[in-house]
Amino acid sequence: MAEKESYDFAATDAKDILADRQRGWEGFTQFVTWGVAISVIVLLALLLFVA
Repeated sequence: MAEKESYDFAATDAKDILADRQRGWEGFTQFVTWGVAISVIVLLALLLFVA
């Protein structure tokens, strides 16, 4: 079994990594915001129609 002796790393800039993580964080916070809003709407609908 041949093992690889070296690895080729692509040149990355810290700005690229930071921009990617910031996009991920913004997506996550938007998902959480919409999830909380939808949960509140569902709970209010249950309160109105079931109670």
